[in-house]
Amino acid sequence: MNLSFAYNSPMNPRFALVAAASVLLFWGPAAAWSKAQSIASPHPPAAADSQPQFPAGDADARAQLVTGAQLTAQGYLQQAIPHLLAARAGGVDPYATGVNLGICYLGTGNPAQAIAVLQSLDASGLGSATVDNLLAQAFIANAQPQEALGAFRRAAARNPKDEKLYAYLADSCRDHKDYALGLEIVDQGLLQLPDSARLHYESGLFQSQLGRFEESGSAEFSRAAQLAPESYIGFLALVQKDLYEDDFASADKVLHQAIQSGQRDYRMLSLLGTVLLHEGAAPGDVRFAEAKNALEESAQLNPGYSATQIALGKIALMENQPQKAIDHLEIGRRLEPDNPAVYANLASAYDRLGDHAQARLMRRQLGRLLAEKPPAPAETLP
Repeated sequence: MNLSFAYNSPMNPRFALVAAASVLLFWGPAAAWSKAQSIASPHPPAAADSQPQFPAGDADARAQLVTGAQLTAQGYLQQAIPHLLAARAGGVDPYATGVNLGICYLGTGNPAQAIAVLQSLDASGLGSATVDNLLAQAFIANAQPQEALGAFRRAAARNPKDEKLYAYLADSCRDHKDYALGLEIVDQGLLQLPDSARLHYESGLFQSQLGRFEESGSAEFSRAAQLAPESYIGFLALVQKDLYEDDFASADKVLHQAIQSGQRDYRMLSLLGTVLLHEGAAPGDVRFAEAKNALEESAQLNPGYSATQIALGKIALMENQPQKAIDHLEIGRRLEPDNPAVYANLASAYDRLGDHAQARLMRRQLGRLLAEKPPAPAETLP
């Protein structure tokens, strides 16, 4: 069974509700607020009793840049764009303005516009590892793998030992289902950082997605767990290996160990709830209550995580609460519109609610998706 759980998928739309795309891109949700200030702002954060200093220029344009950078750092990407465009028209700090615009366009699903902005920075002599990193992600999102490779190689040449460069570009490849490109990027990273647990974990994911779990994916997960025992990534590697081997009992045990050791984030909780359901937890038993509690806590920590919303929809269906199921599943559909599991469960929920026309519509969409692509990763399966 193909059970894929991403360590971090920052550019997936389900993370757009959490924080600015670039913040998650480089550091992940735990550090979003502090790192947002240093990336999205034109300069490092000012002390509490001072204001950021900007190059001389039109006062209104400077104010627009400050507002745009703050909105970007807070994750309000669409709202930031008009302010950043005004700052760019005023000629204030073109690098900061361009990077923020690139972030906003990429995070709001407009990779072509992000590419245009970021390439203009490069052409103006304002290229950097950050610009190349964002460009690579924009090219990945725009289905331009060769251009993405070129931008990636430029970024890697600037800083070949930067683990985050390889890891988060790999996440972007997984979000956009380009597993071969992701594996190529990770392989290049492992040449520079052969003892990186995270890159071995990423390699295991790509190898397994490409049908090479037994050949090489399993060994990569084991290597990641060996390099980082008792760590977040180490626990995930062990869980992933168990799930690809259909060993739900072992995955359940590892997840409980991880959570008891303090790794109680929305992903671990979501995965625990999903695994318990796969093990056969049913209404009325203790394990079902544990699954429901874990998923509800995950949703409280991050309501924009699609896997949790889909699993909660399944929970509601099992409790014969079709409207509640629809509420969760429609959130999942908005966040992950190409996941077949969403439509299978929605069809069942709409049938139970008596809306058979909508149920037929969901089944037609399910049929189209299944004809076009393989099943979604099992973290989002019912």
